[in-house]
Amino acid sequence: MHYALDENYFRGYEWWLMKEAKKRNPNITLMGLPWSFPGWLGKGFNWPYVNLQLTAYYVVSWIVGAKHYHDLDIDYIGIWNERAFDINYIKVLRRMLNYQGLQQVKIIASDNLWEPISASMLLDSELLRVIDVIGAHYPGTRTVKDARLTEKKLWSSEDFSTLNSDVGAGCWGRILNQNYINGYMTATIAWNLVASYYEQLPYGRCGLMTAQEPWSGHYVVEAPIWISAHTTQFTQPGWYYLKTVGHLEKGGSYVALTDGLGNLTIIVETMSHKHSMCIRPLLPYFNVSRQFATFILKGSFSEIPELQVWYTKLGKPSERFLFKQLDSLWLLDSGGSFTLELQEDELFTLTTLSTGSKGSYLLPPKSQPFPCVYKDDFNVDYPFFSEAPNFADQTGVFEYFMNIEDPGEHRFTLRQVLNQRPITWAADAFSTISIIGDYKWSNLTIKCDVYLETPEKGGVFIAGRVNKGGILIRSARGVFFWIFANGTYRVTGDLAGWIIYTSGHADVTAKKWYTLTLTINGGFSSGTLNGKPLWKNVSVNFPKNGWAAIGTHSFEFAQFDNFRVEAIH
Repeated sequence: MHYALDENYFRGYEWWLMKEAKKRNPNITLMGLPWSFPGWLGKGFNWPYVNLQLTAYYVVSWIVGAKHYHDLDIDYIGIWNERAFDINYIKVLRRMLNYQGLQQVKIIASDNLWEPISASMLLDSELLRVIDVIGAHYPGTRTVKDARLTEKKLWSSEDFSTLNSDVGAGCWGRILNQNYINGYMTATIAWNLVASYYEQLPYGRCGLMTAQEPWSGHYVVEAPIWISAHTTQFTQPGWYYLKTVGHLEKGGSYVALTDGLGNLTIIVETMSHKHSMCIRPLLPYFNVSRQFATFILKGSFSEIPELQVWYTKLGKPSERFLFKQLDSLWLLDSGGSFTLELQEDELFTLTTLSTGSKGSYLLPPKSQPFPCVYKDDFNVDYPFFSEAPNFADQTGVFEYFMNIEDPGEHRFTLRQVLNQRPITWAADAFSTISIIGDYKWSNLTIKCDVYLETPEKGGVFIAGRVNKGGILIRSARGVFFWIFANGTYRVTGDLAGWIIYTSGHADVTAKKWYTLTLTINGGFSSGTLNGKPLWKNVSVNFPKNGWAAIGTHSFEFAQFDNFRVEAIH
C-alpha cells in the first residue's frame, strides 16, 4: 500500500521468506511488526495514530492478505517497532481483528521497553485484556515488577544483533537461558535471522548466519546457528520451563523444559563474560570457572533411563566443537543423578529426544568480490521479486516497472515509486537512494539512463564512493551527480546537498530520457550528459571509497535504465 488506494500483496521478499520457512517447519510462528508506515496514513504528520481506524485497517489488511494470497496465518501482530504506542489504537486494532474473524491473532506490545506499557496495562483493564504478550527489546535478561504483575507472557521480542563471531554465539547462548532465569521471558527472538546485506552497512554480520554475496552464492553457517539448535531442536512452542532453573555456583546457568508428556530437555551454559558480551546493554562483570555440577531427576523424571547429550565448546580452534553429539548418559542405576564437568564457554543439551541432528550442507561457493563490471537493463517480463538484485534501498523504494506507453528501449525500467515521505522509524534521508556494489570501490565509472517524471521540481542522481547507509544515510558522503527538471545540474559531496562542488545549466527537462555518466579517478571526477562533457576535473578528496548509487531529489517518481558500473581495482 504505497498509496491510499493501492493494495499489493507481492512486494518485497517477506512473503517468499515466510513461505520458505513454512515449507521447512509448518508449525513455525509468524509475527508482523510495523517499523514504518506509508506516509498517507499520517495525513501530513510523522505519526501513525492520526486516524486510528485507518492505521488498524492497513495492518489488518496485511494480515488478511497474507492468508488470502499466500495461505499464511499470522499468529502475532505488534504495534510500532521501538516507538510510541497509543492505548486507544491497540484497542481499535483488537476490535478490528475480531470483526474480521481474526480472534486467533494475538497482540504483542510494545516492542520497546518494559515501561510504560506494563504500568499502562495495570491501570487499564481493557488494555490488559487485549494485549496477549509484553515484548521488550534488548532487556539484558531482566524484567520489571509491573510486567510480572500483569501475569502476561513476557518475551524478549528482539535481542542479539551482535556480530556472529564466537563472542556473538556466546551472547546468544547466555541470553537464551538467562532471559528466562533472570527475567521470566519464555521467548527470545534474534534480530536478525540472516545477514544478507552489505557488510559495511550498520550491524554488518549481525545475523545468526551470513549470506551477503548473492553474486557468488557464498554463505557461512555461523556458530549462533548451532547455539540455537541446542534449544530449538529439543523444545517446541508449548513446552514449559520447570521451576528448578537457575545459576551455577561457579558461573553459568541451566534451564529445564518439558512437553508435559514425559519428555525432558536440560540446557546448561557456562559462557564467560569476555566471550558473551552482546552489543547491548552493558554486561556487568561476572566470573566463570571450572566446576562439577550434579543434577538429580525426581518425580516422574526419575525413571528416565537415558539422556542424549549434545555439546558445544567455543574458543580456540583446536578445542572448538559446534553442536557435537556425545555418548548418551545412562541413568538406570544412578537414582536419576548425574554429574557434569564444566569448563568455561561450553554448552550442553541433555534430552530424552533422540531426534537431534546436525545435518549437512554442500560446500558453499567461494567468496568473491562484487563484479568489477556490472550492468542491469531491468528487462524482466515477470519479475519473481519486486526489486532488482543487488540494489539495496536505503530511503525510498525502487521497483521493476513496465512502461505501457513505451514499446521501445525503455519498456522495462527500475522506478522509484514513493511519492510521499513515509512515517519513518529511523532518520531516513529526504532524498531517496539505493546503493550497489563494493564498498572498497574507489576509481569507477557509473553510467545510467534516467527519466524525470516531475516537471520543474524533479531531480535525480547517480553517485559513487557513497560511504554510509541504513540509520546513518542522512549523513552519507560521496560524489553525487544531480540533474534537475528546471534545467540545472549539481555535483555535491553529500546526499543532503550541503557540499556543492560545482553546478550550472544543463539542457534537461522532465518526461525525457537522458544518459548520465560519472567518472571518479583519484582526487578528480567528471560527468557527461548524453555523452557530452558537462563538468570535468572537479576535485573530490573525501571519501576515498564507497558504493555506487542511484536516487531522486525528493520522494518523487523517476525511472532508471541500462545501469552500468565499471570499477578499477
